[in-house]
Amino acid sequence: MTQAKYSIGQCVQHKLFDYRGVIVDVDPCFQGTDEWYEAVAKSRPPRGEPWYHVLVHNAQHETYVAERNLAGEESPEPVNHPLLGEFFDEFRGGVYMTGRYVN
Repeated sequence: MTQAKYSIGQCVQHKLFDYRGVIVDVDPCFQGTDEWYEAVAKSRPPRGEPWYHVLVHNAQHETYVAERNLAGEESPEPVNHPLLGEFFDEFRGGVYMTGRYVN
């Protein structure tokens, strides 16, 4: 396993599907099922590298993304998602913050 490049609260851009989002959880390696991987992970990213749970900007859903498909954002605008308040308390300096997690 490799060290995660991104952290909870960080805004990212999906390289393949060109959407923005914010990371709400990090898995050190793929934690989904074989069936999900075969059906959804069409680019076949490595299972042994970090995967991220991402709230998608201007959407209602969360995605599960391999690290190699993400890029960090230098100066992001806030993400618009109805569940932001469930995870974070504020947006400061381009990063979402909360007292519930240690980033």
